[in-house]
Amino acid sequence: MSQPVLGILTLYLNEKKHLEERPIYQRMIAASHKLGMQTFVFTPQDVDSKKKQIYGMFYHPKSRTWTRKWTPFPHLIFDRCRIQNTYRFKELLKFRARYNSLYFLNRPLRNKWTIYQVLRNHPLIQPHLPYTKLYNSANDVHLLMKKERLVFLKPINGTGGRGILRIERLIGSRRYDIQGRDHRRHIISPQRILPSQLASKLSSWNAKNRYILQQGIAIKLPNGRVHDYRLLVQKDGSGEWTVTGCAGRVGALRSVTSNLHGGGEAVPMMKLLNEWIEDPEKIRTVKEKMETLGIETAKFLEEKYGALCELALDIAIDRSGHAWLLEVNPKPAREVFAKAGEKDTYNLAIIKPIEYAFFVYNSMFKVKVKPKARERIRRKESRVTSFDTLLNLEDITNL
Repeated sequence: MSQPVLGILTLYLNEKKHLEERPIYQRMIAASHKLGMQTFVFTPQDVDSKKKQIYGMFYHPKSRTWTRKWTPFPHLIFDRCRIQNTYRFKELLKFRARYNSLYFLNRPLRNKWTIYQVLRNHPLIQPHLPYTKLYNSANDVHLLMKKERLVFLKPINGTGGRGILRIERLIGSRRYDIQGRDHRRHIISPQRILPSQLASKLSSWNAKNRYILQQGIAIKLPNGRVHDYRLLVQKDGSGEWTVTGCAGRVGALRSVTSNLHGGGEAVPMMKLLNEWIEDPEKIRTVKEKMETLGIETAKFLEEKYGALCELALDIAIDRSGHAWLLEVNPKPAREVFAKAGEKDTYNLAIIKPIEYAFFVYNSMFKVKVKPKARERIRRKESRVTSFDTLLNLEDITNL
C-alpha cells in the first residue's frame, strides 16, 4: 500500500508567489507526517497538464524549511482557495473543471444569495435566517424599512467585511443613517440622508443583482461596538461532523462588522455571552442551539453541494437569546481562536482536516486499522495537539 498523499490547493496572493496561510500549512504538514501521510501545497499555476505532474511545495518540519519538486497528483485535495478578482482565480476555475474527477475533501459553495435560498428550505434552519432578498433598487430598502429599523447591504461574493453598508431608520426623524466599509475595508463615516437621496447614494455601488439586502440584527454592546460569534464545525477522524469551537468577535470602533481583518477583536465565547445575556441557563441553551445549527447547516449543505470537510458560521445572538445565521464560510480562517487565547481549539482546527483526510484515504482503499494501531494513532495525534502544532501567538501577525 502506497503512502497516502494530500495536496493542499491554494492561490498565490501576488506575483511574488506569497501564500496567505503558510504558517497554517506548516502545522498541517507536521501533523500529517505524524500520521504517516505526505502533504504538499500547490496552486493551479504549479500544474503541468502535459506531464501530469505538479511542482509542489514541501515543508520539512525538522529543518523548518520549504523545498519544491515535481510530484504526481495527490490521492486527495484539500481546497483552501478563496475568491480573488484576478486571473489566478480564473485559472482555479479551469483547474476544478478539468480535474473534477479527482477526490476533493471539500467542494466550493455558491454565493450568499444562493446559499440563503437553499438554507431557507430546511425547516430547522429557516427560523434562524434573517430576511434576505436580492437587491434590485433603492425601493427594496424603503419597503423593508417599513418593517425593520435596520438593514444591511452585502455583496453576494464579498468576504472580510468589504463593501458592506448598514442603513438605519432614525426614530423621530425622516432620515436614514448610513455607515459601512468600502471595498478596501475602509470605514465610511456615518451620514444622515433623506430617503429620497438613497438611490443617488447607492448608484455608485453598482449593487443591482450583485448585492443582497438583509434584515439587521441589533448586536451593539453597551460600548457601542458590534459583536457576533464565529462557530467552526469540522469533520473528525471518524468522518463525523463535530463542533470544534466557537469564539466571539467584537468589531472595531465605528465599524459595522466584527471581522478581525477589519480591526475586530477576538474574545472567548463564554465571556462575551456572559456580558450580553448574563442568565447562565439561557446561555447554556444558546450555546446548544448554536452547535445544533452548525451541524445541521453543514450536513444540509453537503447534501446539496457535495463533499465538505469544514464550515464556519457567523452567528448573531439577539437580546432574547435567539441565534441568527448571518453567513456561511466554506474556507474559514483559524486565527480567531488563537487571538481569543484558545490554543487547544486552534490546534484542533488545524489537525481535524488532516485526521479526516487520513480517514477518507483509509475508507477509499478499505484499509482496516486495528484497535491497537488506532490507539497509537490517537496518542500521536494527542502529542501533535499538545506540542508540535502549538501556536506562538506572536506568529498570528504573519497569517
